[in-house]
Amino acid sequence: MSLSINTNIAAIDAYNNLNSTSNAMSKTISQLSSGLQIQTAADNASGYVIAQDLQAQSNGLNVGITNGQNAIAVLQIADGAMNQQASILQRMNQLATQASNQGAMTSNAYSAVNAEFTSLANQLNQIANSTSFGSASNTLLNSTQTLTFQLGAFTTSANQVTVGLNATTLGALTLSGASIGSGTAALAAMASVQLAIDNISSIQGALGAAQNQIQADIANLTVSQQNVQSAHSTLVDTNVAQAMTTFSSQQILMQAGTAMLSQAQQLPNLLLKLIP
Repeated sequence: MSLSINTNIAAIDAYNNLNSTSNAMSKTISQLSSGLQIQTAADNASGYVIAQDLQAQSNGLNVGITNGQNAIAVLQIADGAMNQQASILQRMNQLATQASNQGAMTSNAYSAVNAEFTSLANQLNQIANSTSFGSASNTLLNSTQTLTFQLGAFTTSANQVTVGLNATTLGALTLSGASIGSGTAALAAMASVQLAIDNISSIQGALGAAQNQIQADIANLTVSQQNVQSAHSTLVDTNVAQAMTTFSSQQILMQAGTAMLSQAQQLPNLLLKLIP
């Protein structure tokens, strides 16, 4: 190595190395203080893009789990209302059966049982028209409809569950105008009520199956979200043990670089010994 006064190559080299170590150390400190090894796209362009996609998927799965729980709540409200309707229909069937026993019925008895029958029918219809979720306008049982629930992070049909919900009004159950004011009417009402009981049971069975399906979807979404979060963490979060090891090495390099820069700056002084 030649010695010169104007250009101290050794000092420049030591400074460049020290500056490089300082920049690397600053990055490591940032990773340790933030807990993130990817904070901006400049840190890792492709990794940043993947991390954003994973974060979006994780957020979507989290909301999908909540959506599934809300979906079950909707179906449980409908199912609970139909439980009450089924109880009403069972009582209506008892009354119709009683009224069909013409030989033991009087006009007063027919008036009494028919009054109760009509009152129960009105109550059944009131339940169908008032059962709702969230608001009075969001009714569930007064019209045949298809409910669509978003249970995934994406827009494909595989991320959605559709549930058909049939109406349970008097009209839908073919009970409009049903009466047990006479033996003949009671026999006809009996057949209609028993058919309505079968219809309600069938609707409830479909709702129960849908609830089980959504429960299974929620369980799957929960596992998926955990795995996506794990992948995101592996990509983005700082490995503290590894970063601390790197930081310790950088500290030593900083100390050595500072010392060597100081020594390199003294090299031109050696030239004085060459001057007589």
